[in-house]
Amino acid sequence: MSDEATETNNAPVDVDDVATVLCAQFGAIYRDSLAQPVVYLERSKLAEAAKLLRDEQQFTMCVDVTAVDHLTNPARNLPSGVEPERFEVIANFLSHARNRRIRVICEVPSTDPTVPSVTPIFSGANFAEREVFDLFGINFEGHPDLTRIMMPDEWEGHPLRKDFAAARVPVTFKTDPSPR
Repeated sequence: MSDEATETNNAPVDVDDVATVLCAQFGAIYRDSLAQPVVYLERSKLAEAAKLLRDEQQFTMCVDVTAVDHLTNPARNLPSGVEPERFEVIANFLSHARNRRIRVICEVPSTDPTVPSVTPIFSGANFAEREVFDLFGINFEGHPDLTRIMMPDEWEGHPLRKDFAAARVPVTFKTDPSPR
């Protein structure tokens, strides 16, 4: 493993105190990635961890929520103790008061693509979660309005899933003036 990524099951305090708290309370697995703390967390604990970050660690923003479909990349490099699944949901949190960022990653199986919503905790995650739902088909339990945001309502499927070969699915977004 290179100097750019180090991992451990229990983050030492001198490396990252926020990751240490998440590892201790939620059994998360820590990895440093290009000087940013990354925590792999069981998907059912995502909202609970977000609440802890907001209430106890002074994180004021969920900057982004996104996903990755690893259908064609099953042998990716994961920290020891993380079981690979088809999807990963990634949430990035920011603390202005502490001048800190942390990335939380949850493995999500294709058989049950569901994670708890962080929108009730960080309202700014609303549209990002809707985008992930629309483009990947991952459900966010507890989201106040989980509806399509980019694709036409009648469109079937999720265009960023790797179920089809590249360019095999014609996609017309809501704002396109006409189908191509």
